[in-house]
Amino acid sequence: MEQCLVTGGAGYVGSHFCKALANAGFLPVTVDNLSRGHEEAVKWGPLLKGDIRDGAFLDRVFHEHWPIRCVFHFAALAYVGESVEKPNLYYDNNFCGAKSLLDAMLRAAPHGEPVPPIVFSSTCATYGVPQTDTISESHPQWPINPYGWSKLFVERMLNDYSEAYGLRFAALRYFNACGADEDGEIGELHEPETHLIPLVLRAAKTHSAVKVFGTNYPTPDGSAIRDYVHVSDLADAHVLAMEHLLGGSMSMKKLILNLGTGRGYSVREVVEEARRVTGADFGVVDAPPRQGDPPKLVASSGLAESVLGWRPKRSSLRNVIETAWRFERGRGNGSQFPQS
Repeated sequence: MEQCLVTGGAGYVGSHFCKALANAGFLPVTVDNLSRGHEEAVKWGPLLKGDIRDGAFLDRVFHEHWPIRCVFHFAALAYVGESVEKPNLYYDNNFCGAKSLLDAMLRAAPHGEPVPPIVFSSTCATYGVPQTDTISESHPQWPINPYGWSKLFVERMLNDYSEAYGLRFAALRYFNACGADEDGEIGELHEPETHLIPLVLRAAKTHSAVKVFGTNYPTPDGSAIRDYVHVSDLADAHVLAMEHLLGGSMSMKKLILNLGTGRGYSVREVVEEARRVTGADFGVVDAPPRQGDPPKLVASSGLAESVLGWRPKRSSLRNVIETAWRFERGRGNGSQFPQS
C-alpha cells in the first residue's frame, strides 16, 4: 500500500482526512506532537509522535517510510484571537514548521527523483476583510490577524520552492470547517473550544448559554456571517487535489483553490438551526466582537469544481449540525472520542 505523510493527522481536519485517504487506498502516516491533537483520533494508520520543527526527527520519518507518495500539511495553530495575543507562537509553529517540513522533503528525495507533492491546509483568513460579496482566489490577500499572515507566508514559500526546486503543491483555502464524521467515529474537539457550532451544541447539551461575539456587524441581523463547509467534504477535496498533482503534467504543478459552499449563514441563523436540530432551548449572551474577526466570509468556490470536480455534498447547515450533534452526544464528558 502506498504511503502518504500527514502532519497534524491527530487534529480535527487532519483526522477526517486520514479516514478519506485510507478509503482511497493509501496508508496515512501521521506526524503530530499532540499539543492540540488527540491520539485516539488516529485510527487509520501509524502515529509518529514528534514536532515538525525538529529536522532530525523528520529525516528519520522520511527515511523509515520512504517512498512517500504525497505530503499533506495540516499541522498548525489556528486560533485567531490567540494569534493576536501571541504572534510569536504562530510564526514559529506555522511558518517555521512549514519551512522545516519543506526542507526535510528536499533532503529526503533521492538524487534525480522528484520531491513528492504537498497539499497545504490554508485558510480564507489570508484574504482579510472581503471587498466583494463572495471571495474568489484572485481576491487581494491582506490578512487582519497573525494567523492569516502565517498561512499566507507559507503560500508564498510554497510558490518560491516550486519555482526553485520544481515542487508541486496545492494550497487549499478553507472557509469554516465544521460538522463531524457521518459514522460518528471522530469529530471536532478543541481545548479550549472557540468554534461556534460545537460551542452551541455544548450549550444545548448542558442547558447553558452561548456567546454571540459581535452584534453590530454590517449584516442583516448584526452577527457575523460565515461559509460553513463540512469537514468530510474538505477531506474529499484533499484526495482530489492529490490525484490532480500526481496525474497532471509539470505545467500543472501549482494549485490554489477555495473550499467553501458559496452560501453564508449568520451566527444567529446557526443558533436557531441548532435549536431545531437538538430540540433544546438554551440562552444566548451578546458579547463584544473578537479581535481579528471580519464581519463576513463567503467563498466563491467554482474553481474547485471546474478543476477537481469537487462539490460539497454534506455541507447543508442541517447536516453539519446533525453530524456534529451526533458526535457531541456520543462522547463522554471528558475529551474522549466515542469508542469504535
